[in-house]
Amino acid sequence: MLSPTRRPSRRPPDPRLPNLYWPHGEALDARAAPGLSRGAAERAFVNATIDTEHFKRRLLDERQRAQEALDYLHQEDQGQIDDDREEIQSDNHPGDMATSTFDRELDYTLEDNVERALAAIDAALKRIEDGTYGICVNRGEQIPVERLEAIPWTTLCIDCKRLQERA
Repeated sequence: MLSPTRRPSRRPPDPRLPNLYWPHGEALDARAAPGLSRGAAERAFVNATIDTEHFKRRLLDERQRAQEALDYLHQEDQGQIDDDREEIQSDNHPGDMATSTFDRELDYTLEDNVERALAAIDAALKRIEDGTYGICVNRGEQIPVERLEAIPWTTLCIDCKRLQERA
């Protein structure tokens, strides 16, 4: 009889059965990846299961879209400043000035958000080049492809992100 607090131990995998996680039929260790350290072999395994070209294209498309949005915000913000300078101060109602100030602050916030997204996208592209894309920075485990499809620039698995948001 098992104790309710003790989990049953796992059996080691049967070497005669195919390894579904490494389709090349051999264990992912020094024999499967000669010349690589264990950590490098694990990173190679993670990248072998993720279509990095697909995510690179998605990240580049998202980067272009974000850059266009940022360029638009810069143009719109400059036009708003020029419009505010041209108006005669004696004609301005305090409500109009407040609206103008609110609009500028909203644009600055949007610009900041887009700039942070661009930095995250650039970091994800660098991780693809380094071979560490799709690995949770906290646990070192593979981030599920479904999460990467939703947020391709993410650095955390969903469990770590939940813990981060609760803190």
